[in-house]
Amino acid sequence: MSHSQTKIHRMFELVEPIATVTFSAMANEAFLAVGMRNYWDGYFAGRAAPLGLAPAEVVHAVFYNFADGEVARHIPWVWGKITPQEAIAVRERGSAAALRQRIGELADSPDLVRVADLATRAAVSAPTEGRALYAGLRALDVPEEPVARLWHAATLLREHRGDGHNAALLAHGIGGTEAHVLLALSLGMRAEEFGRIHHLPKAQLAAVIDRLHGRGLVDAAGGFTAAGRETKERIETRTDELAAPAYDVLTTAEFDELTSLLEPIAAAAQTDD
Repeated sequence: MSHSQTKIHRMFELVEPIATVTFSAMANEAFLAVGMRNYWDGYFAGRAAPLGLAPAEVVHAVFYNFADGEVARHIPWVWGKITPQEAIAVRERGSAAALRQRIGELADSPDLVRVADLATRAAVSAPTEGRALYAGLRALDVPEEPVARLWHAATLLREHRGDGHNAALLAHGIGGTEAHVLLALSLGMRAEEFGRIHHLPKAQLAAVIDRLHGRGLVDAAGGFTAAGRETKERIETRTDELAAPAYDVLTTAEFDELTSLLEPIAAAAQTDD
């Protein structure tokens, strides 16, 4: 069943806040409790765990958008404190607890089982070819508890889309750090202000911006050119197209039902810690 790009993008907006509770304070505390030194140790241990004991170079390639050397500050160090299997369990436990806390009474509503089931049907139906992180997640057992199952399904859908996004970036010749610059500009921020890259050495970030300027995507003041904005929009359109097969298993009525059921949950999940 084919669904419009507008609907596919709306689904991304609804899935994202549910999946990303895994990066919240409560989920982070679960990793700190088992010996992680900081937030990023837990981030890399949890998100990379489905890849097994992959070296930093492989995680860097799969994740795509971290600057050189950032992954290696955490992997393989984390595997001396926790196994990938343990990290998967810690991540699921912390994320489900964080989601339950955020959505409150919705966690025990009759609709929760239905939305978890619909999301899971979509999440386990997409093609895995060329999508390493999604394939790793697909190999994991689906949780039985509804809140954990919903989080797991949202994470699968998020990483399926993310793998496709990386492919779209690669096809357009946009590197991972360059992608963050374009994202910052699309959000109305200067690259130097954006949280994922503002910590980079000034010379390193300037070199990234210079490359984009040389391609005509960024102007001399560090803002979008028309070509840069068009490139960013084309990448997002292609990303939505590549994400669409995950939802082919759902009828139009089921897709619309999933959208409707996710809306209050996603709104509640966006609550800050």
